Amino acid sequence: MQKKNYVQEILDIIHSGLPQAELAEKLSDYHENDLADALADLTAEERRKLYAILGVEQVAEIFSYLDDAESYLKELPPEEAAQVVSHMDSDDAVDALDDLEEEDKEKIVHQMDKVDKDAADDVKLLLSYDEDEIGSCMTTNYIYIRKDMTIRQAMSELVKQAGENDNISTLYVVDENERFYGAIDLKDLIVARADDSLEKLIARSYPYVTDHEKISDCIDRIVDYAERSLPVLDENGKLLGIITSADVVELVDDQMGDDYAKLGGLTSEEDLNEGVFQSVKKRLPWLVALLFLGMLVSSVVGAFESVVAVLPIVICFQSMVLDMAGNVGTQSLAVTIRVLVDENLTTSKKLHLLFKEMRVGLVNGALLAVMALGFLGVYIHFFKAYAWGEAFLLSGCVGISLIVAMVISSLVGTVIPMLFHKIHIDPAVASGPLITTINDLVAVVVYYGLAMIVLIDMFHLG
Repeated sequence: MQKKNYVQEILDIIHSGLPQAELAEKLSDYHENDLADALADLTAEERRKLYAILGVEQVAEIFSYLDDAESYLKELPPEEAAQVVSHMDSDDAVDALDDLEEEDKEKIVHQMDKVDKDAADDVKLLLSYDEDEIGSCMTTNYIYIRKDMTIRQAMSELVKQAGENDNISTLYVVDENERFYGAIDLKDLIVARADDSLEKLIARSYPYVTDHEKISDCIDRIVDYAERSLPVLDENGKLLGIITSADVVELVDDQMGDDYAKLGGLTSEEDLNEGVFQSVKKRLPWLVALLFLGMLVSSVVGAFESVVAVLPIVICFQSMVLDMAGNVGTQSLAVTIRVLVDENLTTSKKLHLLFKEMRVGLVNGALLAVMALGFLGVYIHFFKAYAWGEAFLLSGCVGISLIVAMVISSLVGTVIPMLFHKIHIDPAVASGPLITTINDLVAVVVYYGLAMIVLIDMFHLG
């Protein structure tokens, strides 16, 4: 079956010149995500005409799927933008407003007070949280009932609220003080008899998160529960909103994006549409720090000029030793960051990880050392015209350097993120470039130190 290009179909329909009513009917067959993708290929004037044809509710659905709604909201007058945002889920509305300049954001929120005060209050609540807190990404789109209702009353309340809230798979129960009491699975309510007790359907020990919890601290706990949604409570146990499975997917994606950026030596993830100076600002801090560390490595290499002067061939294998040390350190860093996600990790488990990574480095280093001894020995003899004994002394020095450098690199790649984690700094900040630079320093000292002691001082090569 040939894959359809829905975006192109949508564009063809929009440009077909159909009457507005027929155009709206045809476009209603397409998913809002595809309609959102098509917006980028339309002019601003075409988009404004399309908004009027589709209506506020469908435009709000489309905007919920936009990665960057800022430019599209700016095309609308504040009154129309406020109507669109008011029809969006509160978390989607905050995402849409997030990138706007403060002045534009205030204008739209002010207009929302006139259009839909409840929606405006929900948006203001979410905007009051820091962006790294759970409260900033919750939604107020959920169904709640009171614990003293009958089954019939609960069903009636479900039908009443479902008109505006479509997250209906789980019903949340509150007491007379609006505090969270428990949750009911929709299926259980549907199959219950009218004379059954609602209390029997309520799961009292239902998992929850609190509004001021850091996203990074509880994201794994949310994922582990694997529920379609979880309630968000304040410090007094009052139900404020929910985190849905769609929110969790987005949070995990954002978390991975930030970690990937930090592992690459960035202060935070870059956006495709960012300007040059914004990107420079994110990349420069680490590069400045690494510049000075690089100077230190260079000065250490300079201290071994006498080794290179007596035995120039050793410089041929410097990059190999440095690269292997850097690769091993980065591997250990990646493993350690993943393990440190577990907040209950004990000291004994951390030590077990440390010794395991060092053993892995030792075994890998030994295997590579044997290969280096054989292959490099043959290479040095035939291509560099050294005697067999001298050739294998040189390759043996490289092999031993690999073992020592890889063991130490495994240690560095494990200890540094643990240290950062201990002092409450994101261990991903102990990024690949930092680990690689430190391991370059270690590898240089080990390699040239062994060459000087073993090859020059002991065997008088050169």
